[in-house]
Amino acid sequence: MADSKSGKPAKKGKSAAKSSGKTAKPKAAPKPEPAAAPQPKPQAQAAPPPMPDPAAFLSSEQRANLEKLSTNLARAAFTAQGAIAEAALRQAESPAALNSDPFHVAPALTQVMSGLAAQPDRVMRAQADLFSRYLDLWQSTARRMAGEETTPVVEPSKGDKRFNDPDWGAHPMFDVMKQSYLLTSNWLNDLVAEVEGVDPIEKRRVEFFTRMLTDAISPSNFLMSNPVALKQAMESKGESLLQGMENFAADLQRGGGQLAISQTDMAKFKVGENVATAPGKVVYQNDILQLLQFDPTTDEVHEIPLLIFTPWINKFYIIDLRPDNSMVRWLTSQGFTVFVTSWVNPTEDLAAKTFEDYLKEGIYDASAQAMKQAGTDRVNAVGYCIGGTLLSCALAHMAAKGDKRINSATFFAAQQDFTEAGDLKLFVDDAWLADIEKQMDNAGGFLPSKSMADTFNMLRGNDLIWSFFVNNYLMGKEPKPFDLLFWNSDQTRMPKALHLFYLRHFYKDNELGLGKLVLDGETLDLGKVKTPIYVQSSKDDHIAPLRSVFRGAKLFGGPTTFTMAGSGHIAGVINHPDARKYQHWTNDALPASIEEWQAGAVEHPGSWWPHWGAWLAERSGKMVPARDPTKGPLKAIEDAPGSFVKVRS
Repeated sequence: MADSKSGKPAKKGKSAAKSSGKTAKPKAAPKPEPAAAPQPKPQAQAAPPPMPDPAAFLSSEQRANLEKLSTNLARAAFTAQGAIAEAALRQAESPAALNSDPFHVAPALTQVMSGLAAQPDRVMRAQADLFSRYLDLWQSTARRMAGEETTPVVEPSKGDKRFNDPDWGAHPMFDVMKQSYLLTSNWLNDLVAEVEGVDPIEKRRVEFFTRMLTDAISPSNFLMSNPVALKQAMESKGESLLQGMENFAADLQRGGGQLAISQTDMAKFKVGENVATAPGKVVYQNDILQLLQFDPTTDEVHEIPLLIFTPWINKFYIIDLRPDNSMVRWLTSQGFTVFVTSWVNPTEDLAAKTFEDYLKEGIYDASAQAMKQAGTDRVNAVGYCIGGTLLSCALAHMAAKGDKRINSATFFAAQQDFTEAGDLKLFVDDAWLADIEKQMDNAGGFLPSKSMADTFNMLRGNDLIWSFFVNNYLMGKEPKPFDLLFWNSDQTRMPKALHLFYLRHFYKDNELGLGKLVLDGETLDLGKVKTPIYVQSSKDDHIAPLRSVFRGAKLFGGPTTFTMAGSGHIAGVINHPDARKYQHWTNDALPASIEEWQAGAVEHPGSWWPHWGAWLAERSGKMVPARDPTKGPLKAIEDAPGSFVKVRS
């Protein structure tokens, strides 16, 4: 049906309703889909505000200084890295056998640790004391930060120069760092020193190693914990560190890949020109020595000449450094005819030379030649350090044979009884000796000079290692010219047979002190030596300790004069009277112990040389015309100081 008006078909729903007469129920409208939550319109993230450029707050000069500091630090780092890499490569070319315990301290350390474990109460008391000291330090630091005046909880020991600079105490941070180190290192060293029930030698070995360790970790040895080095770096705009790393690289290069720390400016000295300059002649030589006779400086001299046996570990010119501290020049001025041995710097062709060879070709031959040149049947002899040990053996050997050519004998810092021979005794157990023998075999039959130098330097690590480490590398300074340190660096090699005999039979087994040493068929007994003896010792000698030298003096069977000088192994001996330095002690008696001797000793200011000179003059005979080295029976070979002393290792 269509809509009559529109002509369109009628809508079905409406038609059905009308036709049925009923009202249609409306359908429920479909539920609309839930609208998605409106998403925020993405916005561009705001850029952070630009960081202020620190350089913008600096003046042009300050910016230039900062750039220079940065450049120098980078160059210093590059120099150090290059030097270390090159050293590693050089070491790789000749690798040494790796040793997990190069100091052979593990067995000794085990003993000490066992001893500490057996004394828990002692350890607990030590720990409580350390904690208490740290509490004191923290409280003191807190009061200082609050503005109070405080007293340091701990001070460096006398003679410790590491913290002398005022900067160590000026800033609280460095001050507490210094005191913390001193508290801990003192505690650790004291703990080891006080352990009981441990073999004394093993205990001393651990004490030595512990001291080496605590010395090495001192805050003074590191740039970031050394206020003096940091200040120097800032003030020099990094140039001190750059120079320090260049010094470091040069020392690695000079040591062939091993660090050889420079102790002095070696270029400033030349043997025969500004050291070892006393005029004289080489009048004799053999395989192991040159015999020097020095020109007289007086019209008359004592009849009996003086023959000095220097140590073959070093060059002879320790007794003839500068003219103003030369023992040789002083002795000639006192009217003595002076002969001195200048030992060879051996190479592998002398590796088989023995201690007996040094006895015969050294003491016997040199004394015979000196007597021939002077026209006498006797000499007064001096033995310095190891040269004195050899002279002691010769005196006992001559006593056994009835040979009386030595009229009197003087010993400078020399040992005969090695019971208390100091820290060097720690390096002579079987393991150490095996290592040394292997090292000498690898070197061609001799001990390299650097090995001996390193050993002596370790005995005084803070003075002879770490002070130069800080000065040369952290501070970037050049070592100062110093004749004594030049001589100390001018070490000699030592033949294998000679050196091993010395270490085994003297330091390790103490055969001379016990009267058991046999040389050239004779058992040596120092009690049979009736020759007048003068013994010089030094109060602070770390190589030939005072107690050890005194024990040796007691072994001689004749009249013995014992003298103690101030200072140490070198400065105690080489102390010209004109310097007016130090002091010395004398005592006519020779009681049972060094403590008794010291109790009865008289202190005198200045050098001991005049005291010895008077003693020597009494035993040197009448005055005779001075002896010209060129007019004796022995033909002069060359001018002093000779050629042997100029051979460098």
